[in-house]
Amino acid sequence: MTRSSALLKLHAAALLFGSTALFGHAMSASPTMIVLGRTAFAVLALGLFACYSRRAPWHGLAPREIGKLLAAGVVLALHWVTFFMAVRSGGVALATLGFASFPVFVALLELAMLGERLRRKDVAVLLLVLAGLVLITPAFDVRNAATAGLLWGILSGAVYACIAVFNRYWSSSASGTQSCWWQCLAAACVLAPFGWREALALDGRAWLLLACLGAVCTGLAYTMLIHALEQVKAQTVAIVICMEPVYAIALAWLVFGAAPGPLVLLGGALVVGAVLLSTSQPKKLV
Repeated sequence: MTRSSALLKLHAAALLFGSTALFGHAMSASPTMIVLGRTAFAVLALGLFACYSRRAPWHGLAPREIGKLLAAGVVLALHWVTFFMAVRSGGVALATLGFASFPVFVALLELAMLGERLRRKDVAVLLLVLAGLVLITPAFDVRNAATAGLLWGILSGAVYACIAVFNRYWSSSASGTQSCWWQCLAAACVLAPFGWREALALDGRAWLLLACLGAVCTGLAYTMLIHALEQVKAQTVAIVICMEPVYAIALAWLVFGAAPGPLVLLGGALVVGAVLLSTSQPKKLV
């Protein structure tokens, strides 16, 4: 695979990740049911990919490593449920931009748990994100549905920051496919008791959307991301994936006609700019 094709796959993965918010907007199912269906179909898709690549999801993993991945999967379930609650309440733009604040929580977690100091860049990211969130807040009233959606998105970002810190410092030797498979399996299992009754009442259209969300926007997207990592630097991957809110808002504009207002565009530009700044690294002097 050439670097050009790897970059194409990487942007396609970011586009698929961004499109997940549209499913939450289009479906009438509850956020719990959406995540349950997403993770169940992702487990099936990633399991088939693992069989094709002849490496079982449990191959080479110790029970302790599997336990870590399962624990992360429970947190992942909470992240996705809160994210789709954000979409349901506040719409695609506010949900994805609220979630995009997660680098701030990563920096705060590292400060609190790992004793790392805030750098000047971290402070700049924090201020940019706060300014952007203030601009896109519809009303400073939690009773406002759109504001509640933004808050759910921020909570989703905070939960995702826990997963990001885990993956950075306490991850196991599992491959990307293995990690995603075990985490999706844990999320599906923990949500099954709360969603199985609703699953029995879903129609064919809902199951088709869930299959697409799980197999394509999750399983296929993660597979393309893993393949892209073979040719593209991790920093480039992080920068492209940070464009997920841009793709999500553009798709919602195209599909649903949900055009963002000028304040949302300005605030979103600050948030996305902060995220891109958080992924940048200083050039080494030679």
